[in-house]
Amino acid sequence: MKHILSLIWFFPWRWFLTLSMCPLCRVRMYGSENVPKKGPVLVLSNHQSFFDPIFSQAWILRPLLFVARDTLFDIPFFGPLFKSWGTIPIKRGHADLAGIKRIIGALKRGRAVCLYPEATRTYDGRIAEIKPGLGLISRRSGAVVVPMVIEGAFECWPRHKKMPSIGKVVVSYGKPIDPARIKEIGDEKFAVELTEIMREMQNKCRIKLGRKPLDYSQTGSGGETGPVDTMGPGEETDSGGEKGHGDEMGSVLK
Repeated sequence: MKHILSLIWFFPWRWFLTLSMCPLCRVRMYGSENVPKKGPVLVLSNHQSFFDPIFSQAWILRPLLFVARDTLFDIPFFGPLFKSWGTIPIKRGHADLAGIKRIIGALKRGRAVCLYPEATRTYDGRIAEIKPGLGLISRRSGAVVVPMVIEGAFECWPRHKKMPSIGKVVVSYGKPIDPARIKEIGDEKFAVELTEIMREMQNKCRIKLGRKPLDYSQTGSGGETGPVDTMGPGEETDSGGEKGHGDEMGSVLK
């Protein structure tokens, strides 16, 4: 009953945000048929802007549960709103066992959960190297993994700008990856494979937008890239040493 009431409350908000934001950013979606209509699904996406949760599920009927850092739940109005939508709180910077158990529990109940493995919004629009750990959630919960890429949201609202602007955005859902496949290749190899899949998807999205593909050939083992097609002067750099969801979850689940 609680789940049904949550959905009744959630859908009006979802369509309000979708119909107000997506036309402004001219959002196009590809591969929505790759999202299973039922059963546990773990959607793994890159993270470009504050708009990502809206764009992630704009034109698919199935509701997604999202994960947000626990401090956001202390903000007046927004904290209770996030709770009412079923958003899962998780502590940043270290392994949060309770948060990870909530994610696995939601998946075991047949829900679809969206995670951003980079944990923080990109500083230059690129997809950072995915760290091992997320495959274990799929195996523990039996959830299929659906890679998702959002491209263009960074240009609409990069993290170094206070206000958003109008632009063009493409959202792409990749082919589902079965948990048996993840078990077969191992978590570390899965992380490498997922990184490659998402970067390839991103460049296909960029071509759809009429943009030059990003060059990931200079990517190092830490996920940092050479200065190819970046934002240029005024761009912020990441010095906070924040961990991705893969780092935090891997240390608990291994």
